[in-house]
Amino acid sequence: MAKQATNNGANLGFEAQLWAAADKLRGNMEPSDYKHVALGLIFLKYISDAFEAKRAELLADELADPEDSEEYLAGNVFWVPKAARWPHLQARAKQPTIGKDIDDAMLAIEDQNASLKGVLPKDYARPALNKVMLGELIDFVSGIGMAGEADRSRDILGRVYEYFLGGFAGAEGKRGGEFYTPRSVVRLLVEMLEPYKGRVYDPCCGSGGMFVQSERFVEEHGGRIGDIAIYGQESNNTTWRLARMNLAVRGIDADIRWNSEGSFHKDELPDLKADFILANPPFNVSDWGGDRLREDARWTFGVPPAGNANYAWLQHIHHHLAPNGTAGVVLANGSMSSGQSGEGGIRRALVEADAVDCMIALPGQFFYSTQIPACLWFLTRNKNPGGDVRDRRGEVLFIDARKLGRMVDRTRREFSDEDIAHIADTYHAWRGAADAAPYEDEPGFSKSAALEEIREHDHILTPGRYVGAAAAEDDGEPFEDRMTRLVAQLREQRAEGAGLDAAIAENLEALGFGEREA
Repeated sequence: MAKQATNNGANLGFEAQLWAAADKLRGNMEPSDYKHVALGLIFLKYISDAFEAKRAELLADELADPEDSEEYLAGNVFWVPKAARWPHLQARAKQPTIGKDIDDAMLAIEDQNASLKGVLPKDYARPALNKVMLGELIDFVSGIGMAGEADRSRDILGRVYEYFLGGFAGAEGKRGGEFYTPRSVVRLLVEMLEPYKGRVYDPCCGSGGMFVQSERFVEEHGGRIGDIAIYGQESNNTTWRLARMNLAVRGIDADIRWNSEGSFHKDELPDLKADFILANPPFNVSDWGGDRLREDARWTFGVPPAGNANYAWLQHIHHHLAPNGTAGVVLANGSMSSGQSGEGGIRRALVEADAVDCMIALPGQFFYSTQIPACLWFLTRNKNPGGDVRDRRGEVLFIDARKLGRMVDRTRREFSDEDIAHIADTYHAWRGAADAAPYEDEPGFSKSAALEEIREHDHILTPGRYVGAAAAEDDGEPFEDRMTRLVAQLREQRAEGAGLDAAIAENLEALGFGEREA
């Protein structure tokens, strides 16, 4: 089935076909365990394919030595010892020792490639791992990408690895969401910030999806993969290893640090000033150790409460911005309006200092890890940097995107390409980008608010307070007739068992009184 699926590699959805096939092989194995088994093998297949492609190139060059590991390192290709090459392992897939063979292969690769030291999974020989399933999985992975040339094969493997990360996040639910940010949210952040060139940083990088999308953005817009320098930090060692493999599969060189204390208590990159920061910190963390950091120099706008890390993340990220840097941060909706424990004062200081560029309210059901509604904060160091953007001092752009997106399964929503383009184009137009259309407020969706108006709302930043209601089309139905019809619908919905609150909300929206944020 794998070969059949990859023959259609150019078609949309082929990754989903592969995921369904691979998921069947795991049997009763927990997704959290199977994740490392499957992703480790995909990674091994990737670097082996890359090695064999480079080896063929060197064999064709009379002046090159295909057994010189330096030749491979110079081409950003990992050196793969003979016993770790995929054809060797594939030939032994049905042997009872295949688990030990894979562990030995992983150890040999780490021994020959310093940048992978301590990164690869090495527990395939454990008794609890079904060796028949492992052999079948090797056969399955062997078929991925085989229909194309070497470069295309590796690209397919990279896409499959990325898709499988999302698949495992969905299968694990809340636990999986801790290492994975939904792809459409990452794409929106990247499309808005446009990290063409410079330093990109994520202080809680998870499995590295922000970096993958940033590199892809550069390539798709005519840049070079090396035009951005990538820096990151992650406190979970297992997630850090996933990130290192994810980036290696894409051929991305990055400085990703791990330490168990995290970015607040052991900032591995204290002097870094990044041009772009993209981050999805854990929401509303209460045990972040803030009581030990009351005098920290990062708290420029106020000391964050010890019981919630949201405003510590915002200030840590702002602290690491370069003079003209911008950041996109995913946070819980409550961060836009909370006034407890001094958070309202910190938010006021951020706004008054012109550190807040744009606020976006996201739809519900976007995240694997939580049902808490989320928003995007865009921070900046300089709203008047010159160049091809206008002076935005004293203004904040509000976007209410809660009605955008589509359900991709029973529990999860995603933005479409059109949704992402609409939001990003609105932001670029508001910034006054040279190639953007003139900006105009769009009732119910976007509003450029002056500082005076934000003060009137006590510096609460929920977009629904500013964008107003969308203009309703008049369908000609008399008001009395509409009321009679909607009341009848309400009674019918209640009779069918629908929730009263949901029914009332639906009918109020039909009358033009949709949900407004407090």
